[in-house]
Amino acid sequence: MKFQVDINCDLGENYGAFKVGNDEKIMPHITSANIACGFHAGDPVTIMQTVNMAKKHGVAVGAHPGYPDLLGFGRREMQLTMEEIKSYMIYQISALQGFAKTVNVKLQHVKPHGALYNTAAKDTNVSESIAEAVKMLDPKLIVFAPPKSALAKAVVKAGLRVAHEVFADRTYNSDGSLVSRKQPDAIIQEPKRVVERAVRMVREGIVVAVNSEIVKLGEVHTICVHGDTPTAVELVKRLKKGLIKAAIRVKPVSSFV
Repeated sequence: MKFQVDINCDLGENYGAFKVGNDEKIMPHITSANIACGFHAGDPVTIMQTVNMAKKHGVAVGAHPGYPDLLGFGRREMQLTMEEIKSYMIYQISALQGFAKTVNVKLQHVKPHGALYNTAAKDTNVSESIAEAVKMLDPKLIVFAPPKSALAKAVVKAGLRVAHEVFADRTYNSDGSLVSRKQPDAIIQEPKRVVERAVRMVREGIVVAVNSEIVKLGEVHTICVHGDTPTAVELVKRLKKGLIKAAIRVKPVSSFV
């Protein structure tokens, strides 16, 4: 059996004088970039720079829309109507589509950000609103979603392609959800541990939860490393090398989903 996986990272999250991560050093080691669209992070200049950077390195481009929450970096849940969610998705994805079009780059995927992603993973109404917005804009777009989540199911129901996403630098609860960032053990910064977990996720379809229980993930298509994780640059370098060493092909998700 041949194993293959995509490595994605949340990038383009600078906003004016506010700087996040090190996109220039991360980009050469990933295959898909989730670019912030201005609601939780990012600004027009940053978006354009990030799209150009992705094109230069042959990295697939995706939209990373979130709640309109600059102050909270999109990590605070908001009570929105389904119409609002759909409209906010269309607004943000369209913005990135416009920038990409100017340099002849096509969007590969959409990955909701932060609290919107976490809510969509369990809320059928929110996930269906997201799927509907994506389908209205471009039914060829792939949506990144947690395996077995409400979002993954809504995407398939809408006739769209889904890429099952796991997180190399985040810990898991026994129900398959991510440990809250409010907890001290939520983020993994040790490269060796990140690589070991990622290889097992891809080859075995499992991850060990914080309570030592085995969580069955199923088939994994893409692995995320967060651009704002302090050791992100080292993590993506070691992750790509580790996956290749484990006989796992690293390539953009659109080539096999």
